[in-house]
Amino acid sequence: MDTAATSLSVEIGGYRVAADIGGTFTDIACLSPTGQLVTRKVPSTPDDYARAIIGALDSLGADLGITGDSFDEVLHASTVATNAILEGKGARTALITTRGFRDVLELRRIRVPRLYEPLYEKPAPLVPRRLRFELTERLDATGSVLTPLDLAEIEALAEQIAGLDIEAVAICFLHAHINPQHEQAVADILRKRLQNCFISVSHEVLPEIREYERTSTTVANAYIGPAVATYLRSLAERLKEREITGRLLMMQSSGGTLDIESVIAKPATVVESGPAAGVVGAAHLGARAGYPDIITFDMGGTTAKAALIEKGQVLSTDEYEVGGGISLSSRLVKGGGYALKLPVIDVSEVGAGGGSIVRVDAAGALKVGPHSAGAVPGPVCYDAGGTEPTVTDANVVLGYLNPDALAGGAVPINSAASRAVFERQVADALGCGMHDAAFGVHRLANIAMMRAVKAVSTYRGRDPRDFTLFAFGGNGGIHAVALARELQMKRIVVPPAAGVFSAVGLLFANFEVSRSAAFLKRAGLDTFSAMISTFEKLQKDVVAELADAGAKLTWKADLRYAGQAFELPVEVPHGLDAEATLKVIRERFEEEHVRTYGHALTDVPISFVTLRVVGAIAPPQTGSLALDAAPTPGTGSVRPVYFGSEQGLFDTPVVARADLQDTPRPGPFIIEEYEGTTVVPPDASAWRDRYDNIVIEFLTSEVAA
Repeated sequence: MDTAATSLSVEIGGYRVAADIGGTFTDIACLSPTGQLVTRKVPSTPDDYARAIIGALDSLGADLGITGDSFDEVLHASTVATNAILEGKGARTALITTRGFRDVLELRRIRVPRLYEPLYEKPAPLVPRRLRFELTERLDATGSVLTPLDLAEIEALAEQIAGLDIEAVAICFLHAHINPQHEQAVADILRKRLQNCFISVSHEVLPEIREYERTSTTVANAYIGPAVATYLRSLAERLKEREITGRLLMMQSSGGTLDIESVIAKPATVVESGPAAGVVGAAHLGARAGYPDIITFDMGGTTAKAALIEKGQVLSTDEYEVGGGISLSSRLVKGGGYALKLPVIDVSEVGAGGGSIVRVDAAGALKVGPHSAGAVPGPVCYDAGGTEPTVTDANVVLGYLNPDALAGGAVPINSAASRAVFERQVADALGCGMHDAAFGVHRLANIAMMRAVKAVSTYRGRDPRDFTLFAFGGNGGIHAVALARELQMKRIVVPPAAGVFSAVGLLFANFEVSRSAAFLKRAGLDTFSAMISTFEKLQKDVVAELADAGAKLTWKADLRYAGQAFELPVEVPHGLDAEATLKVIRERFEEEHVRTYGHALTDVPISFVTLRVVGAIAPPQTGSLALDAAPTPGTGSVRPVYFGSEQGLFDTPVVARADLQDTPRPGPFIIEEYEGTTVVPPDASAWRDRYDNIVIEFLTSEVAA
């Protein structure tokens, strides 16, 4: 068995295992105390997501000869929270708000995803109007009480809600982020009267300005709360049945892990759990391997995702929307879903994955996605009942995928079925050859995925040509080179265990806690003491929860020019005097403003909006990791592969990652591994660096647009 040394290990007393649930496959990465990495890719089980995890762990334990008590830690990323929103299967939720404000969820912001579509319909609120209740109370913008609460009114409302079969209640009052007194009083009463209800309170979920975003986030937190709690507690119990009693941690949207009880209390923090894990792993490996500026490209079976890492730092945002059929970066499409204003890695996601369904519409136009064949029935080649051609079927027709089996032979496929369905449903309808039809699907999928890459780069003032494309996911290596060519990017890196890299990324995520507070003051010497005092209070709360004096603490602030409507985040130094601190804050803000908007207003005052403290505990790490890399059945063979009408069919060798040397090998060739496939076309070359990454570069100095 071939193994390859990398620098990605974590040294602890026992095994650590990570599980990432995707729409089509569940990926498992298990790290031994000696640094050996073992991976598994198994079909997801949408009817019971935990079943795939438990089955994979049973298989791992048997193969490694270990029992459940050998696992010190289980790390998890899941789409359970996202799916509850996307599928409309969350809890029956009520909203309690200030009198006159129950329609905030309907009014939203004046944003629509498609400006010139008169028939556009907003997504239905997660809480219908009949379950949105008002209480007589009012605070002003400073938090002073204008209208006190009526306790009798609260008791009457609690009794009314008790008779409505409500599973979760969201509480959001105007200006509660300044003074939570009224919200806390109502929450205390409801928690006593409605003990089986999940209670979500805005000052606990999002103590920041903007009532729509605060209301929407608090409601989403309530809506997914029971589903997340049920899932995580069930998973914990099933692990316990197998004597797996080590820590169970969940990946947050921000890129840090958290214990499940904290996640259950605030489940909105894990809505983008899955996409975050791979980005964290990319930042970790990129920093070690000398690639500090990266655009990640994660293509799975259902979606493709992109994120940006600059100078080793993952770019984050607190503007996110989920819903409207798919999770969307607010920078890509605004107004398309439900607003979540929580720290999240800025991941843009489009409905283009291996399972994306291909069709020819009535006008004869080729369409790819956003609907997916998912894990069940899956692509036609899986022989599991699928009848509609998919992107994976196109890649089988083109010869990019092994014609007999995937996942090292574990998933047999029927390539003849892919060819037949493409000939019948796509090529005949388009009036072209089967290979040209499949290549058209391949290119169309790439064009859709360009939108995701541009959303985190071009739309944020970055040029993709200045970055390395870091490709992973089960289909990332198949599409990465063609995508980079379209974007004129010069280098592609495919990491070890690329097909399960999101699971690998979980192993290197920090344990992370954050706290924030509204701070609506001008930046200046007169407000400096108040700013420091607020940061110190937030830091005290973070340190208390982490219970680790050695945690890394980061201060952040959201700032804007006086008169601006929206803000930009910057890191705040601590330990400097007042004048030096304010000078650095201003410089960092203006640098970010120039990068984002192209200019700075050097004579305009800046104002704080939100202060935030993030505490992180890094996992213990050593210098090497050994990845099991058994040869797949296809390596050493040659098969015909189609690279477009200009280049045609090539008899293309199939190799293993270990066959690559540290000098470039010209294409075409295909690299097959247990977790995925990488396509190196005729106009590119590839080599293997000291960290076992596949590095692909174009043979010509200028990449064609």
